[in-house]
Amino acid sequence: MTAAHRPAPGAATDGADRPAPGATADGADRPVPRVAVIGANGHGRWHRRVIAPLHAAGRLRLVALVDVRPVEPDPDAPVPDGTGVFTDHREMLRATRPDVVVVCTPPHTHLPIARDVLTAGADVLLEKPPVLSPAEHDALSAVLAETGRACQVGFQALGSVALARLVQAVAEGRLGTVLGISTVAAWQRSDGYYARAPWAGRRTLHGRPVLDGVLANPIAHAWMQCLAVAEAIAGRPVTPTAVELERYRVRPIEVDDTAAMRVESRGAPPVVAAVTLAGEDFVRGEVLVEGTAGRAVLEYPTDRLLLPGESAPRTVPGRVGLLENLLDHRATGAPLIAPLARTAPFTAVLEVIQHAPEPALLDGDLVTATGAGPDRVVTIRGVNAALRRAAETGALLSELAVPWAVAPTRTTLAEREGG
Repeated sequence: MTAAHRPAPGAATDGADRPAPGATADGADRPVPRVAVIGANGHGRWHRRVIAPLHAAGRLRLVALVDVRPVEPDPDAPVPDGTGVFTDHREMLRATRPDVVVVCTPPHTHLPIARDVLTAGADVLLEKPPVLSPAEHDALSAVLAETGRACQVGFQALGSVALARLVQAVAEGRLGTVLGISTVAAWQRSDGYYARAPWAGRRTLHGRPVLDGVLANPIAHAWMQCLAVAEAIAGRPVTPTAVELERYRVRPIEVDDTAAMRVESRGAPPVVAAVTLAGEDFVRGEVLVEGTAGRAVLEYPTDRLLLPGESAPRTVPGRVGLLENLLDHRATGAPLIAPLARTAPFTAVLEVIQHAPEPALLDGDLVTATGAGPDRVVTIRGVNAALRRAAETGALLSELAVPWAVAPTRTTLAEREGG
């Protein structure tokens, strides 16, 4: 790809195309980290909105944006003067030599781009899912070991103070013995959602796995939080040993928009996900932890937490931003919230989803369509109640005798070295 970029005019440098060292916002005498974003449009705009106040405060300096399309303006994330705009990430790495790079590109491009970033000497904040298979996970881990760089994965819900409070309650025994962990969510997505990108709704693109879908993409944060609770119980990232999976769809797509999944792991209770993008009513997303002494419920997008013995959920404010945490890691050695190693169980399950049979198509009297064109929404009759029962009982839809449920596929995972 031919590079096209706007150089950073008038930027002070130290003679090596880097800004001159200066005091950071905390008063320490060290260079302000140079940050770039690869994939500046789409969800990349969210990252730019996170970066904007940090740039304004002098915590970092945004030096480059990369996208194959013209960079979309965003009033909450103005492009600072002197920021280079590129269409080729390799050219950007050579020209601007960033210290930290946010990678927000389609999942199948993550490994090669992250490898380029790390070998260029930068740390990376890599959008989720970080990679699509344990083999890719191992390959990226090897690059991290070779380069000594850091990789933070974009599971921002892991920075939730409410999640930390839930984990603390589990550790203190407020729930007794934990019997099961689950998540339930019911969202809606229109036809336009599946036209948002060439890889949307696809299992593969140009012969390469991409794996869009409810479990792999929009509601991945919820079951990653479930894995984090299981990790706290096991005392280490869990090792999935078996995955039971039911996948459904209401459109002619290649991936699931509705799913029920149960993950068994060594040293931790099972994790169940019961989720849909074709919900009748909106359920933001809840993480349920069932114990012998009661149930805890965390509404993960809002950080509302209900613990045993409490009469009503309460908001637990605070989320540690993943980019800020990565900057702290660079400056002080603070532990990363979402290092690549912590996401290994997620990736192991993701590969099972990738190779699972085609999702069952739900149509006819089972579904209701409203709206037209890109705004058309399809919902499944009775899906909310069925998913709620699955999450609360730890059962799959087929085990609850849901009329349209299909038999699950069960995959046993081989023990991985070091697992």
